[in-house]
Amino acid sequence: MSDQRITSLTELNWAELHKTLDEQGYAKLPRLLSEDACESLIEDYKDETLYRKTIDMARYRFGVGEYKYYLAPLPDLVQQLRDGLYSELSKAANRWLEQLNRSPEYPDTLAIFLAQCHQAGQNRPTPLILKYEADGYNCLHQDLYGDIFFPFQVLFVLNQRGEDYTGGESLLIEQRPRAQSRGHVITLNQGEGLIFPTQQRPVLGTHGYYRVTLRHGVGTITSGTRYSLGIIFHDAK
Repeated sequence: MSDQRITSLTELNWAELHKTLDEQGYAKLPRLLSEDACESLIEDYKDETLYRKTIDMARYRFGVGEYKYYLAPLPDLVQQLRDGLYSELSKAANRWLEQLNRSPEYPDTLAIFLAQCHQAGQNRPTPLILKYEADGYNCLHQDLYGDIFFPFQVLFVLNQRGEDYTGGESLLIEQRPRAQSRGHVITLNQGEGLIFPTQQRPVLGTHGYYRVTLRHGVGTITSGTRYSLGIIFHDAK
């Protein structure tokens, strides 16, 4: 494909995104990936030389679908997203730690953070591309992969709902202490993204901030095929 450019991450309204993350725990990103970029990533799904592992979700009872982890070095577009998003999200990650009365611990750059992962034996890259066909879905889960993990990850949908597939909404479920679970259903158009917590988020209560546990998944695809790109910032054991 001829165009793999993304909208400049520095042009995003990060002040508003940070505010949204603090208030609701997740934030939608406007269309960052061009149609050509999305189509190129989908076309590359066939190139097995780009991936270190393929997972049949049904085999592990993760859901129904398939995903592939990229090999290092990552494709340029994926690396660009991972680097650029980390630099802003590390600010939110440290702010959330401070809200929970913990010291900031996430470095400014992805390279330094990944060096910490590698020192802990987490050397395998985790960005992945996912494919769901009709009746496919992803069970609620958390992507941790080791003792060191980054508190945010980002999902991009690579084709257009209503045209290439129906159903397949992104799901976020949060469990607040001594309360029933709350669900969020998020729809994304081609090239748009979703920032969401990997494990927990702080919520302001009457006596200060407390932790809320989150899991994420994908609702059932009712027709067509849905492709998405997952940007996970920590590496895996």
